[in-house]
Amino acid sequence: MANHKSAEKRIRSNDAKRIHNRYYAKTTRNAVKALRTLEDKKEAGVLLPKVSAMLDKLAKRNVIHKNKAANLKSKLAKKVNALK
Repeated sequence: MANHKSAEKRIRSNDAKRIHNRYYAKTTRNAVKALRTLEDKKEAGVLLPKVSAMLDKLAKRNVIHKNKAANLKSKLAKKVNALK
């Protein structure tokens, strides 16, 4: 157990941040999955900027690595462009 007041506070704040980060990461993963399953190019074109923004936000806040966000965005853009 923590021996200092600051360590106890750090444990509490880390817990809160972890829950917050898990929520936004899961929401983004669901959005990516929804975009991958779309077959209509028009719908996918509308959803792509929103998902890209979500990925950028996660990368900016160090929830995911910036290269992972870039790779996901690239793959999604290629998929959307390949749709008919």
